[in-house]
Amino acid sequence: MSKKQQRNDGQPREKAGAKVVVWLLLGLVVVFGGLYVAAHYAAGDKVPRGTTVSGVRIGGHSQSEAAQVLRAGLAEKVARDIATTVEGQQVAIDPAEAGLGVDYDASVAEAGGKESWDPVRLWNYFTGGDETEAEVTVDDAAYNAYLARLDEQHGATSRDGAIAFDGERIETTEPRTGAALDPADTLAALEAAFLAETPDEVALEMATVQPAIDASDVQEALDGFASPAVAAPVTIDFQGSAVKVFPADYTAALSLVPTDGELVPTLDPAKLTEVVGSKVTAGAPVDASVALVDGRPQVVPAKPGVTFDPKQLESGFLDAVAKPQGERTLTLDAQVAQPDFTTKEARALKVKERVSTFTTYYPYAEYRNVNIGRAAELIDGTLLKPGETFSLNGTVGERTVANGFTKGYIISDGILVQDLGGGVSQMATTLFNAMFFAGLEDVEHKPHSFYIDRYPIGREATVAWGAVDLRFTNDTPYGVLIHTTVTPATPTTSGVVTASMYSTKYWDITTTTGERYNFTKHKTRRIDSLTCHANEGFGGFDIDVTRYFEPVNGNTETRDDEVFHTTYMPSDTVICTNPDAVDE
Repeated sequence: MSKKQQRNDGQPREKAGAKVVVWLLLGLVVVFGGLYVAAHYAAGDKVPRGTTVSGVRIGGHSQSEAAQVLRAGLAEKVARDIATTVEGQQVAIDPAEAGLGVDYDASVAEAGGKESWDPVRLWNYFTGGDETEAEVTVDDAAYNAYLARLDEQHGATSRDGAIAFDGERIETTEPRTGAALDPADTLAALEAAFLAETPDEVALEMATVQPAIDASDVQEALDGFASPAVAAPVTIDFQGSAVKVFPADYTAALSLVPTDGELVPTLDPAKLTEVVGSKVTAGAPVDASVALVDGRPQVVPAKPGVTFDPKQLESGFLDAVAKPQGERTLTLDAQVAQPDFTTKEARALKVKERVSTFTTYYPYAEYRNVNIGRAAELIDGTLLKPGETFSLNGTVGERTVANGFTKGYIISDGILVQDLGGGVSQMATTLFNAMFFAGLEDVEHKPHSFYIDRYPIGREATVAWGAVDLRFTNDTPYGVLIHTTVTPATPTTSGVVTASMYSTKYWDITTTTGERYNFTKHKTRRIDSLTCHANEGFGGFDIDVTRYFEPVNGNTETRDDEVFHTTYMPSDTVICTNPDAVDE
């Protein structure tokens, strides 16, 4: 056989052998791949078989199953109290109340409960498994609240030193050392005992808490500021005019505020400006005004004033008050202060003549004298600029004893009862009519519930604090000065209430009153009360009053007739049935 033939015969054998090797390798790959897949399938997301968490065996379970097993296995530990002593006193701590808990899912994940193709992970599942501790969670808010209660029961609250002023007196609060549990150390001790197999009693010790402001800080503030502050007055040099401000006045504007471990002098600028400003009242500007002089309106000229810069006062006062006697002077630059309402503006209002006046009368009752007189005192001299709205409640204020009012009869639920301010409606009615005939705009008015014959029918008003008001607007181009007077009643004479408006006449006002209609009958009410006011009733009705406007003095406006409709309800007859009733 030739060499060529030998070479040709060997090639088929070599190729056959190579194929066998390839198929063998492929078979091994398939076998080992199948085994790997089978291993992954067996392991899945299960925890390594030898795993324990805080003494609970959870190996071989899926993540969700392992979490359930762990929860059941730790149930007793989680629910038991932690035995502690606080300063030698035994205290059983409920872990849940102290904010301690277990994150079961995180504990399982940390122990290796996860799905992965990593061969190391598969190897660990079949051969591994560690002893780990459960993941403990802490609710910070619950823990801090619980710790605060322990501190309150077993510790002592520290107290910062403080200094306060009471007029010329200095009030000192002594600092006090406290005792409290250290939050971090206490938490670490509780966490260690929480899931322990056989926990020892935990000894919790109080730590000393030093005040942020101690005795040396208090003494430093006393020596450096507080004591000098009340030692002598401060002189305000107001460009040659010296004003003394005494500690009893200005210490209300001073305080010592704890800041970064020190008591820092602090100033209330608004209070200080008020105190110093009250000492230089001669320099305050005076607004122009309009007043009646010998029965005629006259402009009272404005006066410019002299004042100071509050910021200059603020910037220098703390230094001045801490200086020794003889050096406690603060110089301020004088500034001209212009009035808010000038003489020129007052004259432009053209308040020249009486444009309306109205008078009503009332029977004697001392409460009427007091309440109507007080209302007149508060209203008299009111100046309404063009476009401004008058409010009786806003001007007179709440009817209280402190505001000068007393109890009197008012209408409530159709009958007379007593309340503070009774009788003020007499002033409301009088003022409404003065407004009516001055031609001002009616914004709000409410007639009495039933007709009172001493008032002009259909042209009267009642008021009640917080509920019913009398309001009208000066819709003329001129100012309006309101003048109110009261002549008190006596047992033999009626009281007299007069309201007048001064301005430049803008309208001539006339009026007509219609006939009564829609009559309603009154009822009889028997009241069994210790306080009862008997009353002879009468029927109700409707009525219309019309106001007509005629322009004067160059007024080119036109205005439609204005109809005021009033419905008066019946005034019930009241019979007091209680034999002990007192008509107060």
